[in-house]
Amino acid sequence: MTSDDYCYVTTTGRRSGRPHRIEIWYARRGETLYLMSGGRRKSDWVQNLIADPAVVVEVDGDTRSGSARVLEDAGDEEARARGLVFDKYSARFEENLVAWRDAALPVAIDLSPTSGG
Repeated sequence: MTSDDYCYVTTTGRRSGRPHRIEIWYARRGETLYLMSGGRRKSDWVQNLIADPAVVVEVDGDTRSGSARVLEDAGDEEARARGLVFDKYSARFEENLVAWRDAALPVAIDLSPTSGG
């Protein structure tokens, strides 16, 4: 395992209003993180970000705010998300991740700009 295997995403609970933090695989392209939800829309974290897309993300000790989007029927960006996450992890794990890649729901998190200072 390397330091960039996981990121941490904090959503706001759609019912409780409390923060909910998950550890999840991700791939990054520029200022966008791509995630895959094996539980698709049934996953609590996905339901939370649909209700409130404002999230906080921690990647390798760096914490940023962002705005999440579900990439269902999103054409090229959906394919990019699936490919980036699959390519990153299929090389690291012995399991065959093809079925997961094809069935999971891609999610994008657009990171907010960092403030200079």
